[in-house]
Amino acid sequence: MKNDQNKLRESFEQAASIYQQARPDYPEDLLNDLLRVTHLKAGNRLLEVGCATGKATLPLAQRGFNITCIELGAELAATARRNLAGMNVNVINGNFEVWQPEAGDGYDLVFAATAWNWIDPEVRYRKAWQALRPGGHLAFWNANHVFADEGDPFFVDIQDVYHEIGEGKPVEDNDWPRVGELQEQVDEIEASGLFEVVHLRHFDWERIYHVEAYIKLLETFSGHILMEEWKRDKLFGEIRARLHKRADQSVRRHWGAVLHVARRRD
Repeated sequence: MKNDQNKLRESFEQAASIYQQARPDYPEDLLNDLLRVTHLKAGNRLLEVGCATGKATLPLAQRGFNITCIELGAELAATARRNLAGMNVNVINGNFEVWQPEAGDGYDLVFAATAWNWIDPEVRYRKAWQALRPGGHLAFWNANHVFADEGDPFFVDIQDVYHEIGEGKPVEDNDWPRVGELQEQVDEIEASGLFEVVHLRHFDWERIYHVEAYIKLLETFSGHILMEEWKRDKLFGEIRARLHKRADQSVRRHWGAVLHVARRRD
C-alpha cells in the first residue's frame, strides 16, 4: 500500500507544465483567515510543505513573507521557481520527511496546501514541530470536490463511464462529501501531542470549466495521471462528447477546503 501511495504522490510531477493553470486558486477569504488567526506580519518566515508549482505560495509571497518551500518533484520545483521569480522565496527540491532545517530561530508558520495528506503521518507533525519557533503555527488545507444540493449533475451522470472502464466508485462512498462535510483532522492533530488546535473553518467555492479546461484539471489528478491510456482516452472522449452537447459546453464544479490551524506546544 505504501508503494502505491508513493506512486500516486510522485505522479504529480507529470502535470508540472499544466498544474498552475489547471488547479483552482485558493479563496482570498481562506488566506486572510489564516493570517488573522496566526497574526503573521510581512517579513515573517514561512515553510511550505509540497508547494507544487506555487498555487498557495504566490499569494502569500505577494503579501511580503519570506518563504522556504520543500517540493518533492524536480519538475514541479523548477516550475515553482519560475512562477515565483523575483520574490523572497527559496524552493528546495527534496523530501520533507528527511529534510533538515538550518540552525536558527525557527519558522513562524509551517503550512501545506493540498499536500499534507501526502506526507507520512508518522513523521509530519514531528518534523513541523522541529521546524517551528516556540509559539509558531502549523496550518494545512486541501482543495476537494464537494457536492452541493444545487450542484451540477454531470459528475454523477458520468459515473457510468468510470464504471465501464473499471474506475467507478459507489455513490454512497465518502468520496462524495457534501458542502461543509469534509473530513476534519482535529483528533489527529491533538493525538500528536505536539500541537493545540486553535482554529478550524470550512470554505467552499465554485468554478465553471469549459471542456478543455476541465480535461486539463483531470490531468492533474493522480488517479487520472496513472490511469491506463485506453481508459483515459475513452473517459476524456466521452466527457468531451457530453459537454459539447451542452449549450455552454461547460461544467460547474464545487470546491471545498477545511483550514486547520494549530499552535506548537512547547
